[in-house]
Amino acid sequence: MKIISIVGARPQFIKSAIISKLLRKYHNEVIIHTGQHYNKELSDIFFNQLKIPEPNYNLGVGSGSHGYQTGNMLIKIEEVMIKEKPDFVIIYGDTNSTVSAILASSKLKIPSGHVEAGLRNFDLAIPEEINRIVTDHLATFLFAPTNTAIVNLRNEGLIDNVFLTGDVMFDMLLQNIEIANEKSNILNELNLKEKEYILATIHRPENTDIPHNLSNIFNAFKSSKEKIVIPLHPRTIKELKRNSINIKSFHNLTITKPKGYLDFLKLLINAKKVITDSGGIQKEAYLLKIPCITIYDSTSWVETVKDGWNILVKAEKGEIVNAINSFNPNGKQGNYFGDGNSSIKIVELINKFLNSRI
Repeated sequence: MKIISIVGARPQFIKSAIISKLLRKYHNEVIIHTGQHYNKELSDIFFNQLKIPEPNYNLGVGSGSHGYQTGNMLIKIEEVMIKEKPDFVIIYGDTNSTVSAILASSKLKIPSGHVEAGLRNFDLAIPEEINRIVTDHLATFLFAPTNTAIVNLRNEGLIDNVFLTGDVMFDMLLQNIEIANEKSNILNELNLKEKEYILATIHRPENTDIPHNLSNIFNAFKSSKEKIVIPLHPRTIKELKRNSINIKSFHNLTITKPKGYLDFLKLLINAKKVITDSGGIQKEAYLLKIPCITIYDSTSWVETVKDGWNILVKAEKGEIVNAINSFNPNGKQGNYFGDGNSSIKIVELINKFLNSRI
């Protein structure tokens, strides 16, 4: 049967890599790339490294306001769906690509599955939260990564066709740790030693687009005695320039372009700590037992905070520096994210549904 997979941002490329490989054993998969992430470092390198099939359609929507992105994606995704007439649509995560895809598929009455359903920050000021809620209430099947996600869905009255599958990103991590260690030469390229640096990523608008927050974060980095490696997101670069923050003068910062999956994974595996505002990196740090400092007010991966391996701090210099100096967890971790076979379970559920319709 024909299945459309819709991706548009870095985390979706990673999730789709493992599911796409399995899907193609049974079905004709058509990949739509919305173009939400579109440059080489945030898109092309992931398709090449992870051997994701080349998208059948690249919509080229690019950056813009939420309304611009969502509206343009909706129009273009609907056109492709009408042309391709798929039997099923797979949707990933919580981006504008996600909500556009679910709006198109639900209005066309095409069955759909949401991978990573049920995550919540409980803050409607976060655009991704709106995308998650809309997507979960419209999708046919909800593939939840954790028990917490199941409870969140149940509390919103979503019970039918909800499945605890585990986390697809955990599958990818398990399959690629050894590959990253063997193939990536990033530590040598950046002259880094294992466990002697902190890895940082900052990209959320709440941190980059508010000058006070952006200045506080990078002043905290500058004040730290630690070596900090930061692959800079295009949004962060733009806002640093706009606010005349010259981080090239920060002697303890190693600044790089965004890295592909294997290089970034190698950096993460060997970091002594992580500072981030990315949900996916919080979870990956937890799974690798790397202390994580999250510059954000909330997280959808509450398990990482519960077990003490992730601490939430505000974009204030003192809080960040204090966390860098004193946050050193060593407690036990729970088995929250599945057994490494989440992608298999998801594809089996899709197959069972599609076979029932023959």
